[in-house]
Amino acid sequence: MLDTSLKTRKMTKQSIQKEGNAFTLPFLIFTVVFCVCLIVANLVEIKTVDVGFTTITAGMVVFPLSYIINDCIVEVYDFRKARMVIWLGFAMNFFVTVMLQLAIILPGAGEWQSQAAMEAIYGGVPRILTASFIAFVCGSMVNALVMSKMKVASNGRYFSLRAILSTVFGEGADSLIFFPLAFWGVLPADVIVELIVAQTCLKTLYEIIILPVTIRVVRYIKRIERLDTFDTDIRYSWW
Repeated sequence: MLDTSLKTRKMTKQSIQKEGNAFTLPFLIFTVVFCVCLIVANLVEIKTVDVGFTTITAGMVVFPLSYIINDCIVEVYDFRKARMVIWLGFAMNFFVTVMLQLAIILPGAGEWQSQAAMEAIYGGVPRILTASFIAFVCGSMVNALVMSKMKVASNGRYFSLRAILSTVFGEGADSLIFFPLAFWGVLPADVIVELIVAQTCLKTLYEIIILPVTIRVVRYIKRIERLDTFDTDIRYSWW
């Protein structure tokens, strides 16, 4: 009886420690930075920037970081943790968007002279915002799914290849969903295709350039967390 009780307490302690990995400092930092990247990208997305032969949005500067963090979470922790962070990022982004719309609706004081500018910058078009939210969730989930499945298939090898390919699929899905939903009927079809290809290629290039940093971060987090999770027994649902 005593042996059984001790064994139960020991198993319970191990289970708590295993579940506690989700709330370590590195994981919390990943989660916070992920959400901040999404919010900042959403705030600066209204500005367009000419880059050589194409035009991008200012969100390109920060948004790809969310995919890099996504890769790190899947690689160190697992798909479930990445899924939780993706939905948390969606919720925080949606919350900021709603608060901005509320701030715009509130009547300004007599000395407030920037209502028109605030509406122009943060008013947002419902169609654009809806397309952005849908594309983000789908692209991030595809990124995490590809990263997770490729890790199992490769037995944890070829991290660089997995990170790049998961970004290609994730960013590709994001662009394939966002641009048609946001601009179909507004921009010519050939321009939309050009934007899809350009955005996917540029964001993947971003991933490749920063890959040496990503590799070092993943190695460091694996070492301090003592984790290298493989999703061998998991149901790949989006919820």
